[in-house]
Order: sequence, then structure tokens, then C-alpha cells
Amino acid sequence: MSDASSATLLDAAAARTAARNAAALALASILAKGALFVWQLVLTRLLAQAGYGIYGTIGGMLSIAAAVPDFGMGMIVLRDVAQRRDLAGRALGVTLTIQPLLAALAYLGLIAAGWLLGYDETIRGLLPLAGLSLFVDVLGNMVHNQLLAREQMVIPSIIGVAHIGALIVLVGAALLGGLGMVGLYGATLAAGALRALAYWLALIQTGVRASWPVDWRLARRLAINGAPLALNAFLGLAYQHADKLITTATIGAENTALLTAAFVIVQGAIELLSTTVLVAVFPLMSRQHGDGRRDAFDFLVEKIAYFTLVVTLPLGIFTSLLASPLVALLFGPTFTRTTDVLAVLIWYGAITMVANVFAQMLTIQNRQRRTLLIRACGLALNVCLSLILLPRVGVAGAAVSSVIAELLTTALLLRQWEGAGARLRRLAPRLGRLLAAGAITAAVLLLLRSLNGVLALVVGGLIYLGAAGRLIAATPEDRDFLHAVLTAMPGGARLVGRIGGVR
Repeated sequence: MSDASSATLLDAAAARTAARNAAALALASILAKGALFVWQLVLTRLLAQAGYGIYGTIGGMLSIAAAVPDFGMGMIVLRDVAQRRDLAGRALGVTLTIQPLLAALAYLGLIAAGWLLGYDETIRGLLPLAGLSLFVDVLGNMVHNQLLAREQMVIPSIIGVAHIGALIVLVGAALLGGLGMVGLYGATLAAGALRALAYWLALIQTGVRASWPVDWRLARRLAINGAPLALNAFLGLAYQHADKLITTATIGAENTALLTAAFVIVQGAIELLSTTVLVAVFPLMSRQHGDGRRDAFDFLVEKIAYFTLVVTLPLGIFTSLLASPLVALLFGPTFTRTTDVLAVLIWYGAITMVANVFAQMLTIQNRQRRTLLIRACGLALNVCLSLILLPRVGVAGAAVSSVIAELLTTALLLRQWEGAGARLRRLAPRLGRLLAAGAITAAVLLLLRSLNGVLALVVGGLIYLGAAGRLIAATPEDRDFLHAVLTAMPGGARLVGRIGGVR
């Protein structure tokens, strides 16, 4: 692909909008996720190890149950309203009618699951209170999707940061006040209610109003198109959190605490490095596919997947090889055994970030039913391997199960990309050199980590950055893509000018 042709694939105005959206979301994610990450570390000290395991177990159950109220409608509304703004009011009326009813169904299922999984009285007693967040969150999420569809990323970013701040203050006050886990979940509900109120006030300012009576034809279409996404989300979240639920049921909540601590790091990386970018570019990708611009659509898929790999490969290498000092620094001596879990689980996160690109591709193409089948296969493998490995290997077996299952899922998702074979053959030389750079970096880390962890981090980082930079600079397509993105970001044009550009 020539410089000229590749440059025209990403319209300058569209690139500027997408990049600014990504910048707003990235800044919000850095602030909110960073604060939440630090708060999770504080929680490991405010809660006993068993208490943190209970917190991780209930959190996993809530995450899985949250797929039911959404029922895949959020992504469909985002996609359709991005293409047709006139659908906003009717779509809001549909979600406002149906999703609270689905939340009630999820709430009952959550309580029943606590009994069916054989959890103790502490977990079963907390679930009815914690589960109320399903109703509160769905009211905020439906508005969040409407704002994203209108590419108003700044307002949701501000609300997201404010919500995390309120959550930390309220939960911290409850725990320091001696209210325990009951106070923790009560404060969480209060913060969620403030978030929902802020979203609705923001939506009112845009002029969007729910349309009544309910457009049942639209409701039927949203339900039909969203059902595979709902099942996919349910299976994906079950796949993501099943290890914690099974660990609690088989070897106890204290072991789940070790897994939860590692998961906090992995999930934080996924949210910041994958979810943020994919949400920001979703409207752009959706419009390009809807307009029949298949070349531009495939161009974005390829570039986003490739640069995701460029970022996630060193993430896996550095975290895996430096897991011991990282865990000691973040969690303290109580969580020493988390080291083995994190060293493996980080590769689940790295693989997931690449897989998410192709999962979003299928969603935009309205092929979410295919994603559903793939996720089901991954979940089945993950559960089977966890049941086999947990009693034999211990909590690290859950991490191994997740990595193996995610490798299968990614391979199956990649096969759905039209022309994937030809594209991979074309990318093979670059991928080979990238993997070689990763191997050299890993070798340096292995040699230097026993001497000094900081030295190993700095030297290894410089080696990888130098190799990856030379690899990208040697490819006109990559230079054009980065040039379009960097110059579109606030302050990016000045930065590119100072360094002589990346073209």
C-alpha cells in the first residue's frame, strides 16, 4: 500500500475526532483507573486476606450478572445512534423500559447463584445488598452509551473520574468508620447513584429525551441484535471471572484474594490500554463499515491490532519477569504467593487486548453470533482446565487455565477476519522482528534482574523502545498511521514538528 493511498484511508477530520476522543478517554482512564488501582491496593490492607477474597468473589459475580440488564443493547445503541442520531430518543425509551426489568432478573439470579455455588453465609448475606448496584448502574450506563454515540467523550470522562473519586471517599469513610463490608457496598451504591444522576443531567443538556410510547419494533430489533452480544458478554465475563468463583468454591476465599490481587493489575492494563482505545474508535469504525469503506475498515483493524501487540508484548515480558519485586512493592508480604499467579496471568491480559480488536470487528459487522460461539468454547475450556488444575497446582492453575483458553479464543477470532491469512503473511516479517526484539529484551531482563530490578527495567525498556521504534519507522504505512493520529491529538502537531515528524 503506497503512502498516498494509505493516507487517504483515514480521513483527516475523522482521525482528529477519533484521536481527541481517545485522548479524552485516555486522560480520564489514567486519572480514574489510576486512582482506582491505588485504592485497590489500599483495600488489600484495609480488608483481611479472606475479606479481600470475598470482595473479589462478589465483584466477579456482579460483573457477570451485569451482562443481563444491558442485554447487548448498549453496544447496538452506540453503533446505531452513531450512524443515525434521530434514533436516540426512541432507543432511550426502549432501554429505560426494558433494562430495569432485566436488572431484576439478574438480581434474583445473583442471589440464587450464591446458594448454588455453595458459598458461606457471609457471601450469601452480602449479595442482596451488593446486587442492588445492578439497578443503579444500568440507569447510568444507558446514558453513557448515548453520549459516546454522539462522540461527546469529554463529559463521560469527567463523570467517570468524579465517580471514582466519590467511590473512594465514601467507601474509605465507611471502612474507616468501622462499617465493614456492609458499609463498603452501601457506599458503592451511593457513588453509583451520583454517577447515574450526573449522566442524566448531562444527557438532558444535549436535548435527547426518551420517546413514548415505546417503539416496540425498535425494541424487538435491539433485542434480536443484542441477544448474541448479551450472551457473548455473559460468557466473556464468566470466562474472565470464573477462575475467582471456582477458586472460592474449591480452595477458599483466602486463595481467591491472591488471584484477585493479580487480576487487579491485569484488568487495569486492559482497561487503560485496550478498552479506552476501542471505545474511542468504535464510532469511526462503525461509520466506515456502514459506508461500505471496507479498505479503510480493514486498515484500522490491522493497525489497531498490530500496535496493540507492540504495546502488550513488553507489558507481558516486564510484568512476568519482574513480578516478584512488583508484588512486594504493591501488596506487601501477605500477598507473596501472588507472584506466581501474576507472572502467568499477565499473558492472559496481553492476549486479551489483541483478541478484543477482532471481537469489536465482528460486532461492527453484526456477526456477534460468531463471537458468542467462540467465547462459549473458550469458557468451556477455561472451566474444565480450572477444575482440573486448581486442586493439583493451586491458585496458579487458574491463571494457566485462563491463558490457554484465551489463546484458543484469539485464534478462532482471528480466523473470522476476511483475508486474515494474506494479511498475516504480509505482516510476518514485521511480526518476526517484533518477537525477536521481545526475546532480546527478555534475555536482558533475565541477566540483569538479579543485580538490580530498576536497572533491568531501564535497560530492557530502552532496548525494546529502540527496536520497536526502528521497526515502525521503517514502514511507510505505520509512519502514516502514527502521523495521522499524533497530529490529530491536542498538541500532537507541535510534538511531531519538534521531532521532525514520523513520516
